[in-house]
Amino acid sequence: MYPLAERMRPKTLNEYIGQQHLVAPGAILHQMITTGNISSFILWGPPGVGKTTLAQIIAHELQRPFYTLSAVTSGVKEVREVIDKAKRETALNSGLFASQVDRRSAILFIDEIHRFSKSQQDSLLSAVEQGVVTLIGATTENPSFEVINPLLSRCQIYVLKPLNKEDLLQLAHRALTQDEELAKAGMEIIEQQALLRYSGGDARKLLNILELLHNSGIQHITDEVVTRQLQQNPVAYDKDGELHYDIISAFIKSIRGSDPDAALYWLARMIAAGEDPKFIARRLVISASEDIGLANPNALLVANSCFDALQKIGWPEGRIPLAEATVYLATSQKSNSAYLAINAALREVEHSGNLPVPLHLRNAPTALMDKLGYGQDYQYAHDFPNHFVQQQYMPDALVGTHFWQAQGSPQEQKLADWMQHLWKEK
Repeated sequence: MYPLAERMRPKTLNEYIGQQHLVAPGAILHQMITTGNISSFILWGPPGVGKTTLAQIIAHELQRPFYTLSAVTSGVKEVREVIDKAKRETALNSGLFASQVDRRSAILFIDEIHRFSKSQQDSLLSAVEQGVVTLIGATTENPSFEVINPLLSRCQIYVLKPLNKEDLLQLAHRALTQDEELAKAGMEIIEQQALLRYSGGDARKLLNILELLHNSGIQHITDEVVTRQLQQNPVAYDKDGELHYDIISAFIKSIRGSDPDAALYWLARMIAAGEDPKFIARRLVISASEDIGLANPNALLVANSCFDALQKIGWPEGRIPLAEATVYLATSQKSNSAYLAINAALREVEHSGNLPVPLHLRNAPTALMDKLGYGQDYQYAHDFPNHFVQQQYMPDALVGTHFWQAQGSPQEQKLADWMQHLWKEK
């Protein structure tokens, strides 16, 4: 018998749960299916949110030939074989020569497309550009980091979100009432908090938990029962999904919380599970900027050097700079003042819109601009003592507004004191 997650996989768009921003009437993917005009795209989102299912539904609804490749098991040879097969089938079905294709080209679904090498991705370009296949990729990683630019330029990127509480409860109700095995057992949800918490927005996790409870003879689902059963049956780390985001979250939070031992433990968990080292290194760079920030600007240099060293020396030695950077970041003083400041500035931009640049800060590359006063009365800071001159830099409507505030670390306080000294002196 198939696993519950496979038995409950939707076959039509009406059965699909979640991602209403993409599949609701009038949304982009719904429009594609309705009109039959589908272009290549990449689905980016966490595991268990319906990427593979959505690709299968689109192929079924449009009655297109559907080919699937996994980046884990397929190479350039397999990609070319599928493209050749799709080209022959499309030509045969359309009654045209093999060099011609119609709007009913085959759909090629590539799971974990971020794992394809550059040469594998290059082998897709011509077929996608010519319309031999319509590419649908699925990835849990940021495509801008993992997919080559020529392929990105030929695809739209659609972001899938974790399922919300209502989505998960709807899915659970459907499983308990429509799956033959679970319905026969008469399972009932008495308490839902633990079920939702352990599912973490992941439909596959939710269904796996329900199946575990069913196999354990559980009929009444409570928070205590769910917690006890999951502790007795710990889910192994899965770098392709499952605890992937839980582990990296614990890793970053341990660094933020200045616990180098915990951070090293979670790092070891990821290394032992075969996590992509570049993924870990990128998160270290983010942490150095977001959590350490101006309290220790060298942290960003260390994180960047770690990323660089990792690419130069490869694996398994790359674990050493990863560990070094992890300990350095965890033991550094912390400040998120720059993170808070840019967020505050972005909120102001969203609120106040495109405020005009003061005339004295504008360039005057033409005589007309000079005549209109562009650049006039601007004072060049380097012409003054301490390379500082007090003048207005904010738009008129925001004079006196402050976004950045020091958070007390010696490095930041030194910066803040220096700036205060300059402005007060004038």
